[in-house]
Amino acid sequence: MRRDKLPPSIDELSGVTKAAILVLSLETDPASAMLKMLAPESLEDVTRELAGLGDVPPELRAAVIEEFYTVSLAHQFSNEGGLGYAKTLLSKSLDPKTAEKILSKISTQVQKTPFSFLQKAESENLLQFIQDEHPQTIALILCHLPHFKAAETLSGFPLQKQIEVIKRIAYMEQTNPEVIREVERGLESRLSSMLMQSSEKAGGIPTVAEILNLADRSTEKSIMEVLEGEDPDVVEQIRRLMFVFEDILLVNDKGIQAVLKEVDNDEIALALKTASEELKEKIFSNMSERAAQLIKEEMEYMGPVRISDVEACQQRIVDIVRRLEEAGEIIISGRGAESEMIV
Repeated sequence: MRRDKLPPSIDELSGVTKAAILVLSLETDPASAMLKMLAPESLEDVTRELAGLGDVPPELRAAVIEEFYTVSLAHQFSNEGGLGYAKTLLSKSLDPKTAEKILSKISTQVQKTPFSFLQKAESENLLQFIQDEHPQTIALILCHLPHFKAAETLSGFPLQKQIEVIKRIAYMEQTNPEVIREVERGLESRLSSMLMQSSEKAGGIPTVAEILNLADRSTEKSIMEVLEGEDPDVVEQIRRLMFVFEDILLVNDKGIQAVLKEVDNDEIALALKTASEELKEKIFSNMSERAAQLIKEEMEYMGPVRISDVEACQQRIVDIVRRLEEAGEIIISGRGAESEMIV
């Protein structure tokens, strides 16, 4: 059912209506890509709005596109140097009222990122800035940084402090927003930067796995060895998240062939049941044509299988990969092995 006539002013449009008009204004491919980025509930709202949108006056469509462009620009400026920087640049290209309006649209979203003032700091500078903080404070900060930056920063601490920080990240769950505010206020007294606040789930085993995946191999190994003596269950959880079945794409061809020698064809067929086409091709290209054909036929006639059986089979193969990597028999791209080789 088509909705009533759209209001003449963009200020009278809801966010969902603006999103629908923007999608309608795009070509099919970018419109589809944009819709894929939406959360399921938002996608449903925008799709429903699109279905009943009706005719959109050209001037209203142009206003929506212009606002979208300006808000995107403001986000970019804010990411580069904060809201103050964004305000300065926008005020030079827009009238003050419009600039303030655009900034108000993005300020809430910008303030959802705790410790955003540390995002652009070099890892070495960040290390110097927080190295004297309590391990719990460091853990809280690292949880809110990109994993690659957290890994680089963690590698700069002495081993014992690395262990203390990693243990706290592993056991961290929901963070009290007041705790984040207090930590940010404390840092603000030492570094005059714009501070943001948020309440979000951070830390836990997945965060540790992501950080250690990106740390150098010596740092990862030292931390895991100490942790294993203290809490082997946590170490096993971390290890299982550090390398998943799809990551076999990162194993070199010689390594793939070594792994396949230890796995039966029926196990390979079951494990590949939910694998990506890219991974299937990687596996098949490292075996004989006949063996690949037999596995493809087995997969085709296998019928329905329990997802738990597939995951158990995949985990067994992942365990083989981990064991062979520990023994130095295979190389996993991006995990530091290349830098340890001597030609």
